[in-house]
Amino acid sequence: MSDLPDADEFIKIDHSTPSTGWMDTPAKIRPGMYCYASNYRSVEALGLPNARRWNPLDDDWQIPDNWQQIFLEGLQERLDKFRSLKIFMDICVRCGACADKCHYFIGTGDPKNMPVLRAELLRSVYRNDFTTAGKIFGKLAGARPLTLEVLKEIWYYLFQCSMCRRCSVFCPYGIDTAEITLLGRELMNLLGLNIDWIATPIANCYQTGNHLGIQPHAFKDMLDFFVEDIEEITGVNCEPQYNKKGADILFLTPSGDVFADPGTYTAMGYLILFQFLKEKYGLDVTWSTYASEGGNFGFFTSHEVMKRLNAKMYAEAKRLGVKWILGGECGHMWRVIHQYMDTMNGPADFMEVPVNPVTGTVFENASSTKLVHIAEFTADLIKNNKLDLDPSRNDNLSVTFHDSCNPSRGMGMLDEPRYVIQNVCNNFYDMPPSTIRENTFCCGSGAGLNAGEDMELRMAGGLPRANAVKHVHEKHGVNMLACICAVDRAALPDLMDYWVPGVDVIGLHELVGNAIVLPGEQERTMDLRMEPLPGMEDEADE
Repeated sequence: MSDLPDADEFIKIDHSTPSTGWMDTPAKIRPGMYCYASNYRSVEALGLPNARRWNPLDDDWQIPDNWQQIFLEGLQERLDKFRSLKIFMDICVRCGACADKCHYFIGTGDPKNMPVLRAELLRSVYRNDFTTAGKIFGKLAGARPLTLEVLKEIWYYLFQCSMCRRCSVFCPYGIDTAEITLLGRELMNLLGLNIDWIATPIANCYQTGNHLGIQPHAFKDMLDFFVEDIEEITGVNCEPQYNKKGADILFLTPSGDVFADPGTYTAMGYLILFQFLKEKYGLDVTWSTYASEGGNFGFFTSHEVMKRLNAKMYAEAKRLGVKWILGGECGHMWRVIHQYMDTMNGPADFMEVPVNPVTGTVFENASSTKLVHIAEFTADLIKNNKLDLDPSRNDNLSVTFHDSCNPSRGMGMLDEPRYVIQNVCNNFYDMPPSTIRENTFCCGSGAGLNAGEDMELRMAGGLPRANAVKHVHEKHGVNMLACICAVDRAALPDLMDYWVPGVDVIGLHELVGNAIVLPGEQERTMDLRMEPLPGMEDEADE
């Protein structure tokens, strides 16, 4: 953040490219707007081709001599395999309906960050080598040959897309630019052109079961620290179960909830919820120290990697013999489960259709995947009056809600989080309608872009979301931005600190954990961050 200008100066930066025609304007890769190249050891661990040391700022990217053949054969393979890609390559009429919907274009003003033009970077190569018009008329038909400069340009802008799919909401033809980005990144992986913020977490996940490379004993140790903190706050000793065979429910959440603030407070909220349900209703839920990651960075890399990472959760569920899976607050985890699981790894017919053991509610929407989102699980508990809640414990918070792109647009998780918030908080204010729900803006750091070296890109991409938060901050005094995504909880604090100082970031179940009245708890004077509860400031001073 120290390399960035003040916010007032940032918005004056001209990110636009010269108006010489986009085909004739080569990409200028510059610090602050790109992520570091993937570590070759991570690429080797993944079994991906062409692992090597390279640097996006170098002229020579050390790519294979036959790189054009590899790229074009890979494109042909995907055109044959994915009918959607062929359709998306052919039907765009460049109407521009998507142009001003991308937060990266809004934040940078760079025409190549318009979804239509970002896709044109790849379409131009497609037309040149795979269409009759392109072969005959060339540039007049929007075609151009695949040169090294074109390859670098495609790479640069594919990694300035968070695959949020906001553009697809407004496309009259339903073109999913996120799918174009994913398949374009698959082509980059054939040449070893991944970024380290994606490749290394995936390699860690292969080797240890989570993106952070944490060993099973360290995972348990971290949860034990949370248990100690909860006991200090509530006087109640939570007793999570690990790797229990025959448990009713397997709980999986992104590792960011266990090892990174403010997600750690969300994990404490999970523990409090499970302890309450165990004490009052005998809930039988287990954590896994082996499948210790619900997230799926494979979604940013390729369909095959996505499939391999998704499979581990179901392999662990089968090993433990659970009835169904409960999933925590994550974005890409849920996009993969909701949109890809059935055709990639499913159906998960070795488990039961999920039934809430407390309320008896049958989650028919999860009848195939057998995986229920914790927001709908908790909303069901609240609706059936199964939780003892004191929302006044969150009265020091004025809350708004950020619809995380993948759970909202990707799976329709729109009302459940709001219902939970409105029952555990007394002060809730939605942002303007054009910036939430299906129209939600991205955090600006998704799809593997949440690195430290591309902070200028992140602050530009997150500007539209920050503007909406600033509106409710100034109008309603909002001081807390809630979300249901681990990437959001990691990325939004920097965004808020930069654009909207005075607004912090919180996970949905941290709010729940604050509000739950545990059986046998002592008088609560602190929230999960060990800050004084409303009205307890004097006792905290003492």
